[in-house]
Amino acid sequence: MRNQEKTTIRKVAFHKSESIYLIIRGLEVGIASGLVCVLYRFALVFAEEGLMKVLELVKGSPVKIALWLALLCVLGVMVSYITKWEPDAAGSGIPQTSGEIRGYFSLNWWRVIIAKFIGGTTSVFSGLSLGREGPSVQLGGMAAKGVSTLTKADKTTQLRMISCGAGAGMAAAFNAPIAGTMFVLEEIHHSFDKAMLCMSIVASITADYISIAFFGHETTFQFDTVTLALHHYWILVIMGVVLGAAGAGYNVFMVWAQKLYKKITKIPNPVKMAFVFLVSGVVGLTFPQILCGGHSMASKLMTDRPELGMLFLLLFAKFLFGAFSFASGAPGGTLYPLCVLGAYIGAIFGNIAIEQIGIRDGLYEEFVVIGMAGLFSSIVRAPLTGIILVFELTGDMHSLLPIATVSLISYAVANTIGTAPFYSILFEKAVENTDSPALNTKEVEKVIQTFTIPVGSAVNGKKISEIEWGKHCLIVSVERDETPITPKGDTVLKEGDTLVILISQRRFSQDVQRICDTIKKPKK
Repeated sequence: MRNQEKTTIRKVAFHKSESIYLIIRGLEVGIASGLVCVLYRFALVFAEEGLMKVLELVKGSPVKIALWLALLCVLGVMVSYITKWEPDAAGSGIPQTSGEIRGYFSLNWWRVIIAKFIGGTTSVFSGLSLGREGPSVQLGGMAAKGVSTLTKADKTTQLRMISCGAGAGMAAAFNAPIAGTMFVLEEIHHSFDKAMLCMSIVASITADYISIAFFGHETTFQFDTVTLALHHYWILVIMGVVLGAAGAGYNVFMVWAQKLYKKITKIPNPVKMAFVFLVSGVVGLTFPQILCGGHSMASKLMTDRPELGMLFLLLFAKFLFGAFSFASGAPGGTLYPLCVLGAYIGAIFGNIAIEQIGIRDGLYEEFVVIGMAGLFSSIVRAPLTGIILVFELTGDMHSLLPIATVSLISYAVANTIGTAPFYSILFEKAVENTDSPALNTKEVEKVIQTFTIPVGSAVNGKKISEIEWGKHCLIVSVERDETPITPKGDTVLKEGDTLVILISQRRFSQDVQRICDTIKKPKK
């Protein structure tokens, strides 16, 4: 107990002068996460290229097709055993990473990296409609945890490093460092933390440098957009409503597909996974455009500009195959596939607007870009991340205003419909049978967390002693206008104050949620 008290005192003293330390830790995280995620990108590129060569090789030969389908069944069984060996490597990995940060899980970092790497590469080689971005978030977080474990970082630093590693993973996957930083703050932490912001920016930029060194400066989507005239913004309002409803429907359908797959309990999971991989093989032989993350579909938009009927066909086929692939729990993400779906919805709007309303032809690609951001915002409910992500994916600043307009409308519509954000749903399902954090150590450390009091908060104008913080929490500092104030019972809190709070690791998730609810509760 005395060692714990000394550790706690050191943390409080160190919190006041940690800027350089955060930058160094951010560099460590960025290098480790960037290298792991770049290696994963290379593996997936080779896997997808290999898949296309195999499909070309077996075309027209019944014997070769039969052998290929049999191999896919074997690969499906192998992936099933990989996820059984390391269950935390199943799916996209973002919910598991959030659970680790919030104190519900304690993932085995090296097992997750191995299982995710092999399982994700195998799934893409087999053609499943899964992307690299969710796995990259988890791989980045686990690489950061590995660094923190090997350097014996304290629990507060470790959680920050895992968070920043997740953002660095997204930065390396998309070549989008700002979106990676925003993803950490908006989607994983749901709050603004200056220490986290500092470390996350350094980690994401470092990972992006590494990604650029291997893959170059090219943006993921190469679009030449033209600015939409203001008198046509009424189309964006309709588009935002449609994308908002589509995003809400996407969340409901994907969760329903996952539940349906899990209800099939009489068939062993290896057999079910073999069937999923077999179906993927059949899809690859008949409709190869919808395989993998969707790079071929995105290229088709840029080069062929499909007709309206083909756009609808590809959109629905990709959506259904994506839900089928995701429901299986095979290692792989949904971020890139959902961006492709959004791009196709945007292309449909652009096609109709040009042919029926008479908007100039050059605006087609503008609608494609807007569609990506709008669907991302309605599904993930992270509009700022969506706006920045699409800007970095395309490198086009001219579309910022229409992107923001559609993203905010689609976000509001999805919220109004009432469905929960996609990754929040997955997180709740991941932790539904977990009552407390999974701790591997006998000693339970105190973790430092910072919370900023928002405008209109119910705690504004109240004394610290008047608020129920919980017996496992201790306010160690109140920072007002960059000036630290020693907290006392009669200290009056104000909007914009940053609270530095020590929280028991054992009750981390519960206490963080209660404090967030307390400070975000609006004043009556």
